[in-house]
Amino acid sequence: MAKKAVETKAVETKTAPAKTAAGLTASKPPASKPPASKVPASKVPASKAAASKKAAAEKPQAAWKPESHTALVRRARRIDRELAEVYPYAHPELDFENPFQLLIATVLSAQTTDLRVNQTTPTLFAKYPTPEELAEANPEEVEEILRPCGFFRAKTKSVIGLSKGLVESFGGEVPGRLEDLVKLPGVGRKTAFVVLGNAFGRPGLTVDTHFQRLVRRWRWTAETDPDKIEAAVGALFPKSDWTDLSHHVIWHGRRMCHARKPACGVCPIAPLCPAYGEGETDPEKARKLLKYEKGGFPGQRLNPPRAYLDAGGRPAPPLGAASGT
Repeated sequence: MAKKAVETKAVETKTAPAKTAAGLTASKPPASKPPASKVPASKVPASKAAASKKAAAEKPQAAWKPESHTALVRRARRIDRELAEVYPYAHPELDFENPFQLLIATVLSAQTTDLRVNQTTPTLFAKYPTPEELAEANPEEVEEILRPCGFFRAKTKSVIGLSKGLVESFGGEVPGRLEDLVKLPGVGRKTAFVVLGNAFGRPGLTVDTHFQRLVRRWRWTAETDPDKIEAAVGALFPKSDWTDLSHHVIWHGRRMCHARKPACGVCPIAPLCPAYGEGETDPEKARKLLKYEKGGFPGQRLNPPRAYLDAGGRPAPPLGAASGT
């Protein structure tokens, strides 16, 4: 019996930590699997093997221990630091050259991908480069341009109305204050913070669907209302971190921590995640789930920042070309 225990310990000692897709060595994540059976698989009857496999799959994940507020703050900030190393080139994934373009692109990104918006806006901004020109545009012509974005009639009404609001209330200039931005038609807090953080350098949290999903998985908050999520998560971090934090969380949600099947087996923050095991834990299978540059595919911007390209990222294809994503 003692000899068997020694042999088991020796096998465990030889187990090396897995390499993540980002090239980091992650410590061993919380155990979520029962110990392997001592009986060789070939000796187990098929019915028993199937039952055992089903039981293992249905076995609930080990409970995450309750933590104090101080422990939560430390874990949340460590997650952000880890993600900052994985995505040092994280940036807004909408193409824009000025606050007006970013505002319009953000409104158009509702219920579609940033990639689709980026493939569509070059035509829109070439024809209507200013709020004054878009405010006076023929709706039917704008609808035809925005058709690839989906919900093109509603979005046409939004961007024309938004442009009129800019002209009438702000002299055609995008305001740099939250209280002014949210007065514009179709602009809520999420859109306003995208513009403030990325066009004006004023910190804000972008609570989109990826952000909401991940912060609940990580148990930073149990809130479901976006405004309450914003308040709860914002309290865990210095205000100066909010914009970059938004990029880190959203990029991780798009590339690894997917809604239906997270790539847990290659996740760099697995040891810090209460939801580890909800997705694929096998590293090889998990690696196949990675998207965009982590999976070797193009990103979402046609004209991405230099830092992204230097890190190995590939620009998105123009409208009509195969995206590879």
